[in-house]
Amino acid sequence: MDPKHKKLLRSLRLHLADELLVGDTIVQYLYQEEILTQSQLEDIQSESSNRDKALKLLDILPTRGVSAFHHFISSLEKEFPWIKDTLLQKLSEEESDPPPPFTGDAVVYMCERARERYPIEIQCGVPDHILLTVPTTQHLNRLAEYLGPEWKSVLLDLGLSSADLYRCCADHPFAVQSQVLTGLVMWTQRNGRKATVQRLLQSLQTADVPPSVLQQVFM
Repeated sequence: MDPKHKKLLRSLRLHLADELLVGDTIVQYLYQEEILTQSQLEDIQSESSNRDKALKLLDILPTRGVSAFHHFISSLEKEFPWIKDTLLQKLSEEESDPPPPFTGDAVVYMCERARERYPIEIQCGVPDHILLTVPTTQHLNRLAEYLGPEWKSVLLDLGLSSADLYRCCADHPFAVQSQVLTGLVMWTQRNGRKATVQRLLQSLQTADVPPSVLQQVFM
């Protein structure tokens, strides 16, 4: 397996172990494609809990050749497309060169270009230097606290699917704030550096979230 693929799986090891349901679909596909041997398939299925099965699979995959990662990605297509998207997004971020830091005139220039591209008023009192940054977990948690029934409209506008929203609700059936936060974090993980405050503000304004809420969250 390519070192960068090993590194990615290792960095997301615990997250994948918690998210994946290692049922017949994934392991049978990998067995069919000769990524897993019969013995390895039995070893995985013999584990007592789903989390242990996932960890066992993640231990085996890096040892199974250069195509193991790509076949693993393919095995997620049907039942876990959001995990597939997360892995590919993370891989894309690591392979691309980091952008130069924005300072001084560069920030002003980029903000002016952003205003030209997005003619609606997106600032709502939020400082320009924050617009091009990715919201922090603290920002997202605070926003989740303030959002009302419009939260689903916001997440759908950000690109999440109805299935994503269902998963957020199913994972936190009695805590709406946790449902909202889970969805917002999912959005930032999938979009990386594109998940900016500016993009979030657009969706918030589309959902008619009062400007006072935006100021309290981002000021």
